Amino acid sequence: MKIVYITGCLGFIGRYITKACLDKGWYVYGIDSCTYASDVSVLDDFLCNPKFKYEKTDICDIKRLVDCDVFINTAAETHVDNSIRKSDVFLHSNITGVHNILELLKNYKTEGYVIPRFIHFSTDEVYGDVVDGSHKETDLLKPSNPYSATKASADMLIVAWARTFDLNYNIVRPTNNYGIGQYVEKLIPKACKFLTLQRKIPLHNHGTPIRNWLHASDTASAIIAIIEQGKSNEIYNVAGGFEQSNIDTIKKIIDAYFESSVNYDDYISYDVMRPGQDVRYAIDDSKLKNLGWSPKVNFDDEIINIVNYYKNKFIW
Repeated sequence: MKIVYITGCLGFIGRYITKACLDKGWYVYGIDSCTYASDVSVLDDFLCNPKFKYEKTDICDIKRLVDCDVFINTAAETHVDNSIRKSDVFLHSNITGVHNILELLKNYKTEGYVIPRFIHFSTDEVYGDVVDGSHKETDLLKPSNPYSATKASADMLIVAWARTFDLNYNIVRPTNNYGIGQYVEKLIPKACKFLTLQRKIPLHNHGTPIRNWLHASDTASAIIAIIEQGKSNEIYNVAGGFEQSNIDTIKKIIDAYFESSVNYDDYISYDVMRPGQDVRYAIDDSKLKNLGWSPKVNFDDEIINIVNYYKNKFIW
């Protein structure tokens, strides 16, 4: 029986991991500051489970830890466009927040308890883009925007604290996650919202950037595998192996939305160019797959369910 802290437990990936841990029968101490991207609608369901406890707080303001085996940090500011417009909050959550957690773990160690493993969510974007091949966990970090720079900074803090203070950690670097419950600033739910409003979908750089896609439930199962079988002080890429251009993603969304053939250009705006746009993300997750993990959700099947969800549920 494990006790697991999960920060950002009401966020997109955090909620899937919280459910996965509760489904394992583990105790979960959930922390969330309830930002604009948090989904508070899932909180009542979590609280119905007697093994779930919730604290509303910012990760920068956590003061103490209760006894636990694993501390999973999914709390973060994640939207690249927001980081380009204003980066302050990204430094606050993604760097200062991680520093606070590391200090809590360091002090926890001095009190003589068994030290929990710290599992931190980074991103494939810390590597920067790659035209051919894929990045391995040992590759240099070359972030291209303020968001990925703050995530890379946190990764470096964790490795340094582990070396200096003998802390146990895993850094996970997932690719683009998708699924029901994602906030509408992200590509798939944003596209659905624009279609509902009968507005053209703004598509960066003519839709040419290529992204890997992984369902959040597969990411959650990867975390369970890392907890149960992974080694401490290792970094794990989490990809799944499915990639496509953003224009192909948008075309599949439009097809699912209208359930008939349409002229795509009637629904897409190509006028948006993102500064520092990465042309392709690709990561090698063979280390994770060697633990026995593999993705289960098929993008082309699931996108229909996701589009139908957002088509019938308007998110402000």
